[in-house]
Amino acid sequence: MRFEGIVPARIVFDDGVPFAPDFGDVYHARAGALEQARHVFLGGNQLPVRWRARERFVVLETGFGLGNNFLATWAAWRDDPQRCSRLSFISIEKHPPVRNDLSRALSTSPLPELAAQLVDAWPPPAPNLHRLAFEFGRVELLLALGDVSSWLPEIVADVDAFYLDGFAPARNPEMWNRRVLKALGRLAAPGATAATWSVAREVRDSLAEVGFAVQRAPGFSGKREMTVARYAPTFVPRRPPSRLAAASRAREAIVIGAGLAGASVAKALASRGVQCTVVDRHPVPAAEASGNPAGLFHGIVTPHDGAHARFNRSAAMHAEREYKALVASGQVSGSTQGMLRIDETPFARLEAIAQGLGLPQAYVRAVDANSAHTMADTGLAGGGWFYPGGGWLSPEALVRHWLQQPGIRVLTGIEVASVQRVAEAWRLLDAFGRVILEARLLILAPGVGFGRLLPAATDWPLNSVRGQLTLVPKGMLPIPRLPLAGAGYAIPLPDGRLLFGATSQPGDTWPDPRAADHEQNLRQLARLLATDVSVDAGALEGRVGMRLVADDRLPVLGPVPIESPSGRLDQARFVARQPGLFVLAALGSRGITWAPLTGEIVAAWIEGAPLPIEASLLDAIDVARFIVRQARKPS
Repeated sequence: MRFEGIVPARIVFDDGVPFAPDFGDVYHARAGALEQARHVFLGGNQLPVRWRARERFVVLETGFGLGNNFLATWAAWRDDPQRCSRLSFISIEKHPPVRNDLSRALSTSPLPELAAQLVDAWPPPAPNLHRLAFEFGRVELLLALGDVSSWLPEIVADVDAFYLDGFAPARNPEMWNRRVLKALGRLAAPGATAATWSVAREVRDSLAEVGFAVQRAPGFSGKREMTVARYAPTFVPRRPPSRLAAASRAREAIVIGAGLAGASVAKALASRGVQCTVVDRHPVPAAEASGNPAGLFHGIVTPHDGAHARFNRSAAMHAEREYKALVASGQVSGSTQGMLRIDETPFARLEAIAQGLGLPQAYVRAVDANSAHTMADTGLAGGGWFYPGGGWLSPEALVRHWLQQPGIRVLTGIEVASVQRVAEAWRLLDAFGRVILEARLLILAPGVGFGRLLPAATDWPLNSVRGQLTLVPKGMLPIPRLPLAGAGYAIPLPDGRLLFGATSQPGDTWPDPRAADHEQNLRQLARLLATDVSVDAGALEGRVGMRLVADDRLPVLGPVPIESPSGRLDQARFVARQPGLFVLAALGSRGITWAPLTGEIVAAWIEGAPLPIEASLLDAIDVARFIVRQARKPS
């Protein structure tokens, strides 16, 4: 599904209570936003009592507004000694405030510490699902920017409590119509509750129609009554299969592969309390493509904003949030000061694409040749796209940082010949059939060695692609101020060297650098910089990495399908999966961009937590898409 560009909220602050002139309504009661949130939404959903003794509690809100309901819930969670281990708060907002307005609105919040953290984490207004993590990941805000009727079918979650908020039904009827409220039944977990300050007849009737037992309760401030409800349908309709049904409750896991993919999953699982053993056949982690000196991270722009562009945007913004702190603290070498992607398309066309998509300039903006030249401080082939949150990172340093997190054990120099399921456990076997390790949960992330562990994967459209990069010493070539991409890429390293390349050679398995490939990289660099780069290729340093790439240029992840699945195969969610066996692979040349988000997706899927990506994008990256494609082919 394609989402329209986001139009930020217009907010008037004249009399102390934020007012929305486009809806003719205030954001909260004059008696206080937090007081209203505590009475209507926490009290109406019996919180904090209902989340006690729970591993996770999931809230879904239909109007984020200025974030006061989230802040009140977060504060209640923090203050409750019997709180659930993890709190997931999903909120949908069509017209989010810009950061400055949010900061102003929350400047007098009774919760200044939490409000400051929210403002600091506030994302650009892009039509995506943004995961904002707090309390070391134990509190997460999944912020869906766009229309509520478009987003509710895209949410993958089992919801325990609904906060039905927004401007009054008479002023914003689209947010309260039957179609919107009917979608709540699909998301409701057993015993879910709902609360709203509204007692409009249509709201109460719509909740009752989807199986909620509806009651009136004392209202807040000037409102005499409000609505509370509990999901208790007299007839439970057959629901379509939930992807969360593939969840594993194991608290120990084995990850095969200590590159970006494996390290990202291990880090995400360890942060959730799952003890991880990471196994790799090489003597050190990040020994394959993840061992390159540096690599880029950034999004992409396409005129139609299809699945590829939307997924890359989600991944790039997620990566930016994580990498800024790591680079600023010196834990990982790199730069988050922006990058340029050179595009020889006329600037007027690029600008028209940018305006048509309505993407925020904090994410990307079109730049003409003169502006690009000034930014890079070197010759360039033209203008293109500037990604303010893009940059470069050392993948080896990133992998090392992730694998040092508490709860992760790394075993290197171990060759796994095959995997086998025995009873409820997955066993790792060596070449003689001896058991190396076993656990109920196994994640395969071995890079190009994927097929030997999962024979069924040999039928998937995956290719091994050789990539050779080139390094030149300081002072030998022009050094751009920013990292560049386009016809190849160029990354200025802190020591003054220039890293550029890389070749893309499917099926080529030669392991060592070749002078001919350095020459190809030099030709790409000459085109990128629009200048002559006469250098003796035979004297240059380089490195070769093998990358696994899917034919659709998207990652491959999720619970592994059973062999020869039967039944309904027209959608990935219907494909039966092997219990406790997950995969994350085919990060290709975008591993630094994709790894943080894909690791979180797999970890959330394993836990049965709300997924930090919309359902339509999950269809595009789910490993079961290959089964679906095969089933759709004419026999």
